[in-house]
Amino acid sequence: MKQALLLLGVLVFATACSKEKNVEPPAELVDFKAQLGIDREWSIGMGGGEEVLRLALAPAVEGEVAYLAGHDGDVMAVNAANGRSLWKTALKLDLSAGPGVGAGIVVVGSPDGVLVALDSVSGTERWRTTLGGEVLARPAVGGSTVVVHTVDGRIHALNVADGALTWNYEQQVPRLSVRGTAAPVIVGDAALCAFDNGKVAALGLAEGDLLWASTVATPRGRTELERLVDIDANVQVSGDDIFVVGFQGRAAMLARSSGQIWWARDISSYRGLAVDAGALYLSTAESAVVSLSRRDGTELWRQDAMRLRGLTGPALDGDAIVVGDFEGYLHWLDRQTGALLARVRAGGDRISNAPIAANGMIYVQGDGGTVSAYRSRPRG
Repeated sequence: MKQALLLLGVLVFATACSKEKNVEPPAELVDFKAQLGIDREWSIGMGGGEEVLRLALAPAVEGEVAYLAGHDGDVMAVNAANGRSLWKTALKLDLSAGPGVGAGIVVVGSPDGVLVALDSVSGTERWRTTLGGEVLARPAVGGSTVVVHTVDGRIHALNVADGALTWNYEQQVPRLSVRGTAAPVIVGDAALCAFDNGKVAALGLAEGDLLWASTVATPRGRTELERLVDIDANVQVSGDDIFVVGFQGRAAMLARSSGQIWWARDISSYRGLAVDAGALYLSTAESAVVSLSRRDGTELWRQDAMRLRGLTGPALDGDAIVVGDFEGYLHWLDRQTGALLARVRAGGDRISNAPIAANGMIYVQGDGGTVSAYRSRPRG
């Protein structure tokens, strides 16, 4: 039922955009003088699904290896620098999330709740298990545990060695929510995760005991649409601080040890954020890119040139941040001012998931399944 409601919402929105003349169209891209040169290092087609699915498939980079997964069931390991194939495994299983990498395994999930772990060196299957809920968030791997968040509001912890369930935790899911779930984040001996009811929780990694839970956003309004407060963006951890942002909710900074909210600012986003030493960067629900002070949440700058273009969450690339959009464009913005620095088109498919920054490069996967790697350089 939940998936039907979510799909219905997407279709209604798409129909309205195509039929209602008074609906504001996405911003047209304007020319500007590029300050960065962008080189595409490699590109690989992994196979994709219908764009409306909004799958949580994105590259994962560990050291000098990039791990890729396609909706059609192919999982690959490639040289992160040049895209040269190291191994490829065909699972013959529709995939919806991953890969998650760590402890010598590569983990992917399916719409039917099937979780598969492959050996990270050879690509051979180590184990598979069924969780019972659609997987729409990258699994987290840390120590001896794999942590997975399914769309029914459950957090599952499994043993790295054999996939056996060690504990689970559940938060209530509203009747209507935005399609997607926040991926768990493992930090030390705790797993952190945000939920569709506006809460963030820290769970003990060993036994799943609740360490703390904080309500970042409270539902308001009379209709179910007005009361949406999903936190589908992954929490970001920096030192002793946790940063989070939700749809029709707030951006907030929490204490990692207790979940206490140090500051909060009303803002709506379902795509995620990035953090550096002085600021956090996020794409709002209206596709403005905003920088907030890390210390107190004060707005530092706002860039509206890509309004309503369905921007992804940002990735940090040197002195720039990078976001993708619904037409397959990648946009580089200055971290200090928000000024546009460069733009390239990665392909004709929507980019739903935030680019990945690693090894001085940007890795991105379009909804059609094409994975590309880019390197930026100052012009001149």
